[in-house]
Amino acid sequence: MKEKNLINIIKSTLNSPYIGDDCAYLKDLGIVITQDSLVENIHFKLTYTTPYQLGYKSVMVNISDICASGAEPAYLTIALSLPKNIDENFVKNFYKGAKDAAKDCEIVGGDITGSDKIYISVTAIGKTKNRKISSRANAKPGYKVIVSGEHGSSAYGLKLLLKGEKIENEFTKAHLMPEAQIEFSKQIAQNIKQDYAMMDTSDGLGDALIQIAKASNVEISINSKDIPHNPVVNLNTVLYGGEDYQLIAAVPEDILKKINYYKIIGEVKNGNPCINIDGKIYTDIDKNIFNHFKE
Repeated sequence: MKEKNLINIIKSTLNSPYIGDDCAYLKDLGIVITQDSLVENIHFKLTYTTPYQLGYKSVMVNISDICASGAEPAYLTIALSLPKNIDENFVKNFYKGAKDAAKDCEIVGGDITGSDKIYISVTAIGKTKNRKISSRANAKPGYKVIVSGEHGSSAYGLKLLLKGEKIENEFTKAHLMPEAQIEFSKQIAQNIKQDYAMMDTSDGLGDALIQIAKASNVEISINSKDIPHNPVVNLNTVLYGGEDYQLIAAVPEDILKKINYYKIIGEVKNGNPCINIDGKIYTDIDKNIFNHFKE
């Protein structure tokens, strides 16, 4: 069973036009909305993360989705389910981390329940005023493909943590306390006039590339040497590691003079939906990425 198959079943069952991007764009309300969940021993382990780091990351991954839409992060709610062995200090430090990650956003409510392990579900709302909202279906031939920062560092950091790494370094910090690309998103969304595609790379850069290619019915051609990454991280981890929470966008070239801190890694071309990595064509990369429902 594949996660994408389940999403397709849900989308066809609900017959909803809102499902398919990082956020649902509710144009009549002037907002975007998203929801993400983190589950103990699936997304994190208490052996290597603190309550503060967990609260921080739980909020930041949702802010990243808002940024992927081009909207301005505004409000959050948090549902927290806890087992009996969790004490009050855990809750206090979790919400300290969440508050620090929220920054200019406001945590306005949520829910708390008992459970057999830690479950976290965060809903985030973004404002769309004076912003051009993105869609995965808006990549057009001739557009440049750009990214906001390094890839592979978070997945490499997770490998270190699972091996028992105790000293904080750039890799473990990238995994435990990611930063949503708020300014990169703002610069594009406030300056662009044309339709454009943008996603975060939470499921891996390769996954984001194929998702945009399929939604837009285009070929996306990239040069792996142009992808920003630390030299110690191999290409497989760079493309498929996930949880970097950088942004990738397909945009017209004229917008580039209005934004900073980006790297061109390729371009959009006419062709069957696929990604072309260094001349090799990929139409399906599911075997390379994490699958929650893998048998």
